[in-house]
Amino acid sequence: MGNLYHNKTAQWLVYTAFFLGLAVIPSFVSDDFLLNQLATYGVYGMLALSISLCWGFGGILNLGQGIAFGLGAYGMAMTMQMQSQTESNPIPPFMLNNSLDQLPWFWEPFSNTAAGLILSIAVPTLFCAIFGGVMFRARVSGPFFAIMTLAMLSAFYTIILDRQPYTGGVNGITPPSPLQLGGFEIDPYSSTAYWIVLAILVTATVVAKLITQSSFGLVTQAIRDDAERVRFLGYSVAGYETAIYTISGAIAAFAGCCLVMLVQYVSPAQLDVGFSLSMVIWAAIGGRLSLLGAMCGAFLIQGAQSYLGDAFLATWLLILGGFFIVVVRFLPNGLASLLESALGLLATKPKTPAAETNGDAKPLPAE
Repeated sequence: MGNLYHNKTAQWLVYTAFFLGLAVIPSFVSDDFLLNQLATYGVYGMLALSISLCWGFGGILNLGQGIAFGLGAYGMAMTMQMQSQTESNPIPPFMLNNSLDQLPWFWEPFSNTAAGLILSIAVPTLFCAIFGGVMFRARVSGPFFAIMTLAMLSAFYTIILDRQPYTGGVNGITPPSPLQLGGFEIDPYSSTAYWIVLAILVTATVVAKLITQSSFGLVTQAIRDDAERVRFLGYSVAGYETAIYTISGAIAAFAGCCLVMLVQYVSPAQLDVGFSLSMVIWAAIGGRLSLLGAMCGAFLIQGAQSYLGDAFLATWLLILGGFFIVVVRFLPNGLASLLESALGLLATKPKTPAAETNGDAKPLPAE
C-alpha cells in the first residue's frame, strides 16, 4: 500500500484529531494565565502556517512576515485604544504627552470597531498584494526577494519607532481595556479568547490545506520546483506568486490581531527582524512542506523557550541555533520528515517466503 503520509483522507483525519485535542484543552486547564499562554501559542501557529504556505508550498522565502503581522497588530491596538476614548477625550494619552492636540486623520477610522477590524486585515493584505505584485512582475525571486522583504521590514520598524507621537514609539500602544465586540468584553485570560484564536487557526488551516490540494496549489508547487517551465506553459507565474504571498500575509495579519487581543499591547518588537526570522525557524524545524508540521514546530520552539529560556537565559539562543543547524543538516524537510519516513517503512511490502527460498522466483510487484 502507499505511504499514509501522502493520503489525503488520512491527512484530514490527523488534522481533525489534532484540533479536537486543542479544543478540549480549556476543559482541563484551570489556570487563566496558562490558558492565555496556550492561546498565544495558537498565534505562533498561525505565523508558522503562513510561512509554510508561502515558503514550503510557494517556494517564496519571506524574511519580512513581521510586516503583515505588525501592521495587523497595530491596527488592532488602535481599534482597542479608540474604544476607550470618549467624545470629550478623543485623543489617546500618549499623543497628548507628545504635544498633539488633534487626532491624526489615519486614526479616525479606528473609532469605529467594525471599520478598525476590517482595516487591520485589509491594510497589510493590500500591502502584500502591491509589494508582491511589483517584485514578482520584475521577476525578483529567491534570495533577492528575501533580502527585499528584510529591507522593507527594517524600514517599517524604523518608521514606527521614529513616529512616536503617532505610534507610541518604543513604548508602543497599551489599550487600557480588553477588546469589546457587540457589547461584550473579551477577557484575554478567558476561554472565550482561547476559542476565538482556535477558531481563526482552524479556519486558516482549512483554507490553506484546501489551497494546497487545489489546482491553484498544484500550479504554485510547480512554480516552486521549476518556474521557467511553468511560465513556458503559459501560466502567469507572477500572478500565482503574488496570490500565495498575499494569502500568507493575510493569515499573518489575523495572527497580529489575535496577539494584541490576548496581551493588550503592541510595540515595534512585533516588527523586529529577529522575530520574523524566528517564524522561518519554526517552519524549518517543524517541516515547511507540512502545514501541521510547521505549526507543531512553533509550539515546540516557543514552548521550550517559555520553560527553558528562564533557566538558560542567553544560552537558550545557542541551544536553539544548534538545534536548527542539526535539523537543517540531517532533516532538511524538518521533523515532519521523520513521520514520513516511518510511515514509508511501514508501507514497504516485505518479500514473500517463496521469493526468499527460490532464487529464480521474483517478488510480487508493489502496489
